[in-house]
Amino acid sequence: MAYIATSLPPSLLPLKTSLARPRRLPASAAAAARSEEYFSLREYMSAKVERVNKALDEAVPLRPPQKIHEAMRYSLLAPAKRVIPVLAIASCEAVGGEEALAIPPACAVEMVIAMSFIHDDLPCMDDDDVRRGQPSNHRAFGEHTALLSGCALLSLAFQHVAERAAPLVPAERVVRMVAELGRAFGSEGMLGGQLVDKESEGKADVGLEELKYIHECKSATFFEAAAVCGAIAGGGGEEEVGRLRKYARRVGLSYQVMDDVLDVTSTSEELGKTAGKDVASDKAAYPKLMGVEGAREFAAELAERAVEELALFDPPKAAPLYHLARAIPCRKGKGSCA
Repeated sequence: MAYIATSLPPSLLPLKTSLARPRRLPASAAAAARSEEYFSLREYMSAKVERVNKALDEAVPLRPPQKIHEAMRYSLLAPAKRVIPVLAIASCEAVGGEEALAIPPACAVEMVIAMSFIHDDLPCMDDDDVRRGQPSNHRAFGEHTALLSGCALLSLAFQHVAERAAPLVPAERVVRMVAELGRAFGSEGMLGGQLVDKESEGKADVGLEELKYIHECKSATFFEAAAVCGAIAGGGGEEEVGRLRKYARRVGLSYQVMDDVLDVTSTSEELGKTAGKDVASDKAAYPKLMGVEGAREFAAELAERAVEELALFDPPKAAPLYHLARAIPCRKGKGSCA
């Protein structure tokens, strides 16, 4: 995923990577931790993923032109953890909204994720043959169909939010969600990050700051867009949305750091995609710059700092967010966040 190339506002300045003394958990996090026996992340994820999958299936029915919709469904409905769309739902619920309000933006973000995977795998990008445990889209349908189906999913994401959210929330919230999606996935977000990522391949002087920029744009931006849109849909206030933005950015970066770790410590079968791609393409990655254990510790620190942003929220409502952040540094492969 990607980085941003403009000067960063204070909220996006790099996190310190000091791994000294663990911070004390904020009151809400401690309360969420005490409620662990009453909350199962696995059960929560399973229930929400089922609803998201049903909504995604309904969002892209098979219709003419048949081939492009087959290709769209092939990547969109491939088996996946759906951590990011579930984050949209959890954020909506954390601000007091109902699950149904978050389904349109949750699906929209997942559509863009599928698009990014399709385009990432193309020969002109990462040239990968496997994604989510199955042949990549261009291997199954050809390059031109893959390119077009990815573009169609990106377009559909905005259409889906505009049409499906409009009957559920005030128009002002719909406009804000559309703007957030455009910011996250445009030239200063996902697409800009992808460009910086490609241009950094083979360079020996890529440091932690540039690497963080790439991952915040390419990966963390998906988490951020999901959380922010979910909070907007649920009627969250400015401070709630701002805290969830910071939470999601840190969780998203933690997730990507662990992705880098798993790329060098797991098999292709365990990952559902080709392992060792970062090494093969001579990309900068956290294990390369910090070592595997250093990267694991950094992922854990990011998760801890994400949890600190939940102090404002009602502990039972924020429990899914707390437990999700805790689970990410423990990832071991497919399905490991549930």
